[in-house]
Amino acid sequence: MRAQFVLSEIGVGLRRNLTMTIAVVVSVALSLALFGGTLLMRDQVNSMKDYWYDKVNVSLFLCNKADAETVSQCAKGAVTAQQKKDIEADLKKLDIVQSVLYESQDEAYKHYKDQYGSTPMASSITPDQMPESFRVKLKDPQKYKVVATAFAGRDGIESVQDQRGTLDTLFKILNSMNAAAIVVMIIMLTVAVMLIVNTVRVSAFSRRRETGIMRLVGASSFYIQAPFIMEAAFAGLLGGIGAAGLLVLARYFIIDHGMSLAQNLSLIKFIGWNEVLAKIPLVLASSILLPAAAAFLALRKYLKV
Repeated sequence: MRAQFVLSEIGVGLRRNLTMTIAVVVSVALSLALFGGTLLMRDQVNSMKDYWYDKVNVSLFLCNKADAETVSQCAKGAVTAQQKKDIEADLKKLDIVQSVLYESQDEAYKHYKDQYGSTPMASSITPDQMPESFRVKLKDPQKYKVVATAFAGRDGIESVQDQRGTLDTLFKILNSMNAAAIVVMIIMLTVAVMLIVNTVRVSAFSRRRETGIMRLVGASSFYIQAPFIMEAAFAGLLGGIGAAGLLVLARYFIIDHGMSLAQNLSLIKFIGWNEVLAKIPLVLASSILLPAAAAFLALRKYLKV
């Protein structure tokens, strides 16, 4: 009987404050969708880091004849055959080096033409203008500075470049976007909590006669407060289900179908369904606990029992 009474009170409360309940459901859905989205964005960035950092190389560009006239590091002239042998041998001696690949001027020119052959500048570039280089694969990409310190400024070397620099710029942008999403999520969660508090306050005020009678007959504080807390938790759960649905739809239509980013951007390793499904229980739990906690705190102030 008590359970039936509590459930009936929940239904009454939801019907009396239908518009505010809908507002709570929508705000919770959007804020928790952003919450899940920020978690997935963090997983995506980490996945991309692991994928790309494992593939990047450290490039040692060697001096050519053109550099001898324009680049101060190559003032002693183009790299000699002996210098190339010494550089390659010293690279292979380093414990952190996994492999060393030499790229000649002709190979560099061919790669350049493959990538930029359609640009106007490509027609004016000749093979002798392209730099020779050593492409170094490291066992641990984080130890790039070891190579840079050992070979930067050495005779015959024009520059030492770490391809991680370009990726770091991209990841900084992605992390900034993620931080912005977190700020928006916090604002949305704050709005949702305020809506829940106001909804509970209005609901408690509209049923002040019933709660007064319950106090007179000796009902416990928990028994009086339970319907209000469960109303908020139920509305939050509906919002959580909506948020989970948004995450699933986003993964399906943005990555797999619709925009088909997984097919159109094959160079990017996108997170899979396992990561998405793993976030849904957290989203649903948050959708119940957050409104319930907000309702409980609101009742302590607006419903003295």
